Amino acid sequence: MNLLDQVRVLLDRAVAGTRDARLAQARRRVDEPLRVAIAGKIKAGKSTLLNALVGEELAATDAGECTRIVTWYADGRTYEVTAYLADGSAEPRPFTRRDGAVQINLGRPAEQVDHLEVRVPSSRLRQHTLIDTPGIASLSTDVSLRTMAFLEAEGERAAQTDAVIYLLRHMHGSDVRFLESFHGDGLASGTPVNAVGVLSRADEIGGCRLDAMASAAKVAARYASDERLRRLCPVVVPVAGLLGAAGATLREEEFRVLAGVAAEPMDEVVELLLTADRFAASGEHRARVLQRLGLFGVRLSVRLIREGAVTDSGGLARELTEHSGIERLREVFAAQFVGRSEVLKARSALAVLDECIPVGSPLAAEAERIRASAHEFVELRLLHQVRSGRLPGTDDQLAEMDLLLGGAGAAPYARLGLPKDAAPERIAAAARDALARWQSIAEHPFSPRELKTAARAVARSCEAIIFSRG
Repeated sequence: MNLLDQVRVLLDRAVAGTRDARLAQARRRVDEPLRVAIAGKIKAGKSTLLNALVGEELAATDAGECTRIVTWYADGRTYEVTAYLADGSAEPRPFTRRDGAVQINLGRPAEQVDHLEVRVPSSRLRQHTLIDTPGIASLSTDVSLRTMAFLEAEGERAAQTDAVIYLLRHMHGSDVRFLESFHGDGLASGTPVNAVGVLSRADEIGGCRLDAMASAAKVAARYASDERLRRLCPVVVPVAGLLGAAGATLREEEFRVLAGVAAEPMDEVVELLLTADRFAASGEHRARVLQRLGLFGVRLSVRLIREGAVTDSGGLARELTEHSGIERLREVFAAQFVGRSEVLKARSALAVLDECIPVGSPLAAEAERIRASAHEFVELRLLHQVRSGRLPGTDDQLAEMDLLLGGAGAAPYARLGLPKDAAPERIAAAARDALARWQSIAEHPFSPRELKTAARAVARSCEAIIFSRG
């Protein structure tokens, strides 16, 4: 019986024995898509990033009433919006679409709404529900508290979300404190794979110069190597959210505006693109394009068109997507979250069980047995020890251990450091070599005790890869 099936059985027993509504909800949730929250400080670009990930303009990016409310975006058969109120009731809400974004009529003060749920037909939301949260460190204490109450891994809301994408711009102590609070429950403190960092609005680094994304990549690498941040959020991806969203939704008329700019004499183009204000003042249509793409996106588009690298809106959309970093984030998302969805959902379910069942009961004992014996949880705890510098070993041993435990993704090729298209025979051979190597470390008389224990777990991960290859 796999991990999630064990948790299902335990939840069924708990629901039957207690009739607790929270447990019944946790049982339903095990079979639902993974829940991934997007969090960060105010104006970090959360809604823009959500639109880029979904590939559709859904979340409003202006500072309206709804940006103060936690909003869930989930797959559905048709477009519909439901407001879940603070008193426990729910009601459908009317909405309109403005420039694609869903504009919701709350019909009441935002303080009376616990959260909103927006259902849309979307293939990208079938495996995961994305949750847009209000800005942390907002001038409104109430707005910040909504996000912290939703995401903190303590109290009644411990398992509202399975994973988080955290947007960084300039790393502050408050960012580290937030991530520490997200990892606050006992199980999550050993779960560094349920948080991914995004260096957001990366195109603004370096003054929107054409080499801005290269500069952003260096900053992201520096953040990822920071000892405090690596322990909590080991992957940081630079993303230009405006480019990602525009690449998915670029309109033909926007391409025509940009092509018109590119066709002007070079000295006039240079003058126009000197500052955002200057470009915006040159015409209403250009101002709208600037709002959609940002100054970096406009500069990049004009250069690509002038050089003949793109000749139509489809080609430009592909280039914007490629330069935005959104595809890299999707790869990390798939490896870190979707590939580990079962263990992340199991972790959330066990957190609910902890809240609802008394310590020392048979159900609590079974939950602890699952935690202690499930190899998926063993891997997560070891990953935490590797990344926090608490395991002995050479640099090469610790780097390989990180990979084999799934630090770069749970797929066999990722664990073995192989390309995605590696042949099954190559994967199996690499897994057998790794198994022999780690068995040797586990059995070596001079290996430290902690390393021997870890090596046996890594060997078991190798055996799982070999078994999965038949």
